[in-house]
Amino acid sequence: MLTSLALIFLVGLCMAAICQKLKLPRIIGMLVTGMVLGPYVLDFLDSSILSISAELRKMALIIILLKAGLSLNLNDLKKVGRPAVLLAFVPASFEIVGYVLFAPIFLEISRVDAAVMGAVLAAVSPAVVVPRMVQLMEEKYGTKQSIPQMIMAGASCDDIFVIVLFTTFLGMAQGAKVSLLRFVNVPVSILLGILLGAVIGYVLYRFFETAYKHQNYVRNSTKVILVLGVSFLLTAVEGWLDGKVAVSGLLAVVSMACVLKARCIPAVSKRLSEKFGKLWIAAEVILFVLVGAAVDLRYTAAAGGFAVLVIFLSLIFRMAGVFVCVLGTGLSWKERLFCAISYLPKATVQAAIGSVPLAAGLGCGKMILSVAVLAILITAPLGALGMDLTYKKLLAREENN
Repeated sequence: MLTSLALIFLVGLCMAAICQKLKLPRIIGMLVTGMVLGPYVLDFLDSSILSISAELRKMALIIILLKAGLSLNLNDLKKVGRPAVLLAFVPASFEIVGYVLFAPIFLEISRVDAAVMGAVLAAVSPAVVVPRMVQLMEEKYGTKQSIPQMIMAGASCDDIFVIVLFTTFLGMAQGAKVSLLRFVNVPVSILLGILLGAVIGYVLYRFFETAYKHQNYVRNSTKVILVLGVSFLLTAVEGWLDGKVAVSGLLAVVSMACVLKARCIPAVSKRLSEKFGKLWIAAEVILFVLVGAAVDLRYTAAAGGFAVLVIFLSLIFRMAGVFVCVLGTGLSWKERLFCAISYLPKATVQAAIGSVPLAAGLGCGKMILSVAVLAILITAPLGALGMDLTYKKLLAREENN
């Protein structure tokens, strides 16, 4: 395992640095590292690492969501409440419609199978989007219109909506009856996740404040460990309550971090944000190298050119959905275009659930996995590169007063 970790960090960072020198997103180098070192090419990664890959990827995602919550200004978010809510489900819905329309024509699968494919492919990747939105907030690009906050909030909820639809469509493809409860669980999961995170965030804030008043100083490093440990528990709660009550663990993590940001003194929340920013340097490498390792390149050749065509046609639908969300917001056409570009990348959800239909025995399973792999390879670099190259041109920078 130690050799595998060494390869993940050293090769991943080297490839990221090479891509950075070539003016390409660092994520490309990390994804390529995972694909080459993974079980489908050189097979240099130990099976013990691959067996806990999903958990390691979730840990990395939690770290960046904590960083995001600690950087999120709730007052700014209130300014763009409606479009942030719409971004949580409208673009994904539009993209699923695209797959339902075009996949049966070009890939010769049924409408229900196309809906399953659309649900797998429709999720945006917070792991690609959120770090860039945090960077924009730090550099003050688009913050006057609260664009990074809006995109970050919508992207955090988008995955929940899509995963619920995925389980529903997968059940339909397997012959199960559609339950209205599955759709009701979407808003319930979001609301309970926000509420749970807010309560836990307030408890943590009171603990830190009480310790400070009694001169039992809690070091910032200790606070980071406490917050991280509580975050792991919050995501575990989602699994514990599965089948009983729908709760979004990842949203609870973001909500908790937002409460800490709002209640703690600015110096404390800033230091916590900086600490998690440093942790993200290592977590980013683990996340994207392991996502790359989950990509089976054999399936990309099997999918063929028609799969690429379906992906791009559905992305056009997705971009149209983003433009619908920002109608009436007063954003310029450049800012709206940036929002659409920011909603392109896919990675983590596709790597996590792309193989589920195949494991479930669906006849379209191999095709869905093939298209999921292609979507990661196409949209993760496309979206990351698009954001990195355009934000200075499409977004206005807010001057410090």
